[in-house]
Formats: sequence, structure tokens, C-alpha cells
Amino acid sequence: MSCEDETAELLRQAGHKLTPQRLLIVRALRHARGHKSAAQLADDVRQSYPFVDVSTVYRTLDVLKRMRLATATDMGSGDAVFEWAPELPHHHLICSSCAAVTELEHSYFDALTAQLRGDFGFQPDMHHFAIFGLCRDCQLGGAE
Repeated sequence: MSCEDETAELLRQAGHKLTPQRLLIVRALRHARGHKSAAQLADDVRQSYPFVDVSTVYRTLDVLKRMRLATATDMGSGDAVFEWAPELPHHHLICSSCAAVTELEHSYFDALTAQLRGDFGFQPDMHHFAIFGLCRDCQLGGAE
């Protein structure tokens, strides 16, 4: 079974319609290299299906996020960007000065997750997010 077939079956089992547009959006996101905005995904899909509307892309992305098949992150560009959910969660360190992005393993947050659970009885959603600050090079260069 192909990855698209598996995703289609998950959507079907969750009671979602499998329109050609939705399947093309899923394929575009699943095979994207890195993060893509909804507008970029719409442009990708329009290459093979010119009549897809960006609102259809947003609705599909919302379904995929709720099913934890996709992640949305504010990477500082003003628009959320989306990524097919990796098997292991990861996060991003983003330099506010030079915009360098460093991928951060989820294990950095294990202790914080446990402490929040223990101190507050709170189960945080630590699935995918970005942390903004200054990278080492910008700090050494005196950037602010």
C-alpha cells in the first residue's frame, strides 16, 4: 500500500471525504521538502489541478493537523508553514537576526514535559514548535 493510500484510508476511517483536491493536497504536503505555506501548497497542486482554491488547502490542512498527520509552525515569516508530521517530533531554533534555522530533537523537552506534568498535572502538547532567539554567530557578532 502506498503512503497516499494509507493516508486516504486514515481519512476515510475518520469520516472525511476523499476528493481529488484533498488527495492532491495530501500528496503535495507529504512529498514536500521542508515546510510549505498554504499558498505554496496551493501553487504546487495547481500544477496538476488548476482549480483548487486556497480555502480548500486550509480546510485540508486543518483536518490533517487535527489528525496529527501534519504540523503547523510560525517560523517568523508571518504565515504558518506546514510539514508532514514526522514519526519523531522535532522543533526549531530560529535566529531573530539572521533567520538561521536549527532543528532541535524532541528529547530536549522530556524533562520540561515531566516537570509540567508533576507540578501542575498538565499534559503539554509538545508536538512541534519554534523557539526564537539569537544564534551563536549573531551573538558573537553583536547582533540584537
